[in-house]
Amino acid sequence: MTSPSVVTLGETMALMRTTEIGSLRHAHAMALGIGGAESNVAIGLARLGVAVSWLGRVGDDSLGERVARDIRAEGVDARVIADAGAPTGLMVKERPSASSTAVQYYRAGSAGSRLHPDDLPDGWIAAASLLHLTGITALLSETARAALHAAIDRARDAGATVTFDINYRSALASAETAGPVLRELAERADIVFGGAEEFAILYPGLSADEAADRLRSAGCATVVLKRGAAGASVLTDGSVVDAPGFSIDPIDTVGAGDAFVAGYLSALLDGLDVERTLQRANACGAMACLVPGDWEAAPSLRDLERFLDGDADPVRR
Repeated sequence: MTSPSVVTLGETMALMRTTEIGSLRHAHAMALGIGGAESNVAIGLARLGVAVSWLGRVGDDSLGERVARDIRAEGVDARVIADAGAPTGLMVKERPSASSTAVQYYRAGSAGSRLHPDDLPDGWIAAASLLHLTGITALLSETARAALHAAIDRARDAGATVTFDINYRSALASAETAGPVLRELAERADIVFGGAEEFAILYPGLSADEAADRLRSAGCATVVLKRGAAGASVLTDGSVVDAPGFSIDPIDTVGAGDAFVAGYLSALLDGLDVERTLQRANACGAMACLVPGDWEAAPSLRDLERFLDGDADPVRR
């Protein structure tokens, strides 16, 4: 098996979503799938031609088998630990209106939250050039957080790049509780992704630019500011590069940030310049909003080329 260029770890849950617009109270049918920030990024990278490996715990149950099957089916090297002592977590998504999405999580005590430093295989991180982590896993449990720090230690020893998406979830912890936890991880990373409101959680009272300065003083080389439909910016020492977003009619925005990160990391590994890297990231984020589901619309390079060709015939013949 080819050694992965990227490794990532975290919780992936079973995902149930309504198939129609309206409250869950009146839904007649649900579609079953999977979703998790890190596996979303892994799938996005695999579709873009990057060798990638994901590690996580799932329950020793049918939903855990679904998680493992779906991730592997997308070409990701899935290191799945079946935990007989806890269930696979569940995420339920509804669309109360055509322009809104609501997500509920049933993950307390889940197998994914029991991730532990001992779960990291020997040599797994050392074989990769990049380790990607998110703040979601850091807030699941103390052992999950310890696993992230252990992963960073191994990446540092191996000379691998460490990237961190703040990805704050208020359902997991208050901003006051999460801030120091996420800040510690961000200050250990080489590249940090986040929205303006997420950087404010790391450094209350500071602007995104000021937060970027603080991160760089701690050793972070690059800060990527995600601005949704407005695009994104890359802040490095002494320079800022902005890139506009794409005008679309979104159907489901959940997972767009993960697709953005996958696009960015794939472009980085492909050696693209900052402007083209942001263009790819913004395009991947926009395309992820065009289909229901957390990762289903993640593009291949061919899909991406077609999307960026604004004059392309919308009908495939």
